[in-house]
Amino acid sequence: MDTDTDTRNAAESGGKRRESLDTTAARGASRFEPATGAISTPIYQSSAFRHPALFQSTGFDYSRAVNPTRTELERTVALLESGKYGLAFATGMGALSALIKLYAPGDHIIVSEDLYGGTYRLFTEYYEQYGFSFSWVDTSDTAAIKESLRRHTKALFIETPSNPMMKVSDIEACADLIHRHSPGAGLIVDNTFLSPYFQNPLALGADVVTHSGTKYLSGHNDTLSGFIVHSRDDLEDPLRNIQKSEGASLSPFDAWLTLRGIKTLALRMRRCEENALHIASWLRAQPLVERVFFPGFPDHPQYALSRAQSRGFGGMISFYVKDRAAVPVILKSVSLILFAESLGGVESLITYPLEQTHTAIPETMRLKAGVNDRLLRLSVGIEDKHDLVADLDAAFRRWDPR
Repeated sequence: MDTDTDTRNAAESGGKRRESLDTTAARGASRFEPATGAISTPIYQSSAFRHPALFQSTGFDYSRAVNPTRTELERTVALLESGKYGLAFATGMGALSALIKLYAPGDHIIVSEDLYGGTYRLFTEYYEQYGFSFSWVDTSDTAAIKESLRRHTKALFIETPSNPMMKVSDIEACADLIHRHSPGAGLIVDNTFLSPYFQNPLALGADVVTHSGTKYLSGHNDTLSGFIVHSRDDLEDPLRNIQKSEGASLSPFDAWLTLRGIKTLALRMRRCEENALHIASWLRAQPLVERVFFPGFPDHPQYALSRAQSRGFGGMISFYVKDRAAVPVILKSVSLILFAESLGGVESLITYPLEQTHTAIPETMRLKAGVNDRLLRLSVGIEDKHDLVADLDAAFRRWDPR
């Protein structure tokens, strides 16, 4: 898919060309630190800040509430997502937990049934006991969403592409559906898999975007972070108060690491996608592989939708092997590709969702979504694509010498 600069840029407005995502990622919100001219945002490793006088503030008082390094990161991620406000949290789950606190006991939320198991655990094991209710729906099917709407439905939460089955939900249609149902209801989109480089849900009608910044935004498997991005003035003060009161704010050093990672977001995302397209095509030709899930294939059920609402297909692949007994052999035999649970880093990782990322989801729901004992998930990194294929081929041969 064409993802050159002209494709990524918004149309010129008033004679002023909008800056490309490549430049925003590389340079950040402020370009440099204005007090000293430092090109790299300093790590403001301070818990407190001096007040000039009584009732006066520099804008920074206590780092749990606001910190200069974190503020630069929040502004940068908001710019990348074309949002007005950004909030950085210690983890993606911390961001999601803060977001759900905008709602109240008795509220109903529709959620993608095919999603990260930790999200399911958070909603069912914790928020259900406080009186929240959730419906788990195939959100790639707008008719199914419509059937699940209730009088007290206050939000629709989607992952697109979904984790791990790579289903694509129509963001514009979902936004229209939930907004028509209730003007106060909101569409929340987890944009972790594609990152703001390939997809901007706010521009398609979403109210809130969330990220596990640990993944593609940071990009180096060396820090944890989470984000909420939005443009709604009515949400900003409540979210800031939750962030400050709960103390789940991102630390200055982790904020700096994430800022450093974002500088290469454009380069990494393009390379990951290039590699993923190559590897997904190779997997399809392997006798051991039954089916490959990747939205970049023209025969993917939502291929046209993916092209319409995104600028790329990302670096995530899932696939079924034909024999469950091959799974442990593959996981033990890969050497360049690492058997680990995360995704989105420069290193390629292979995951077994059934026993890792999706263990919190009940078996009946896992199987309905397609997460069975033959499913493997690949997070494709930036290594040479031929080396990655050679590593997979050697692992496959350990099972089937051919």
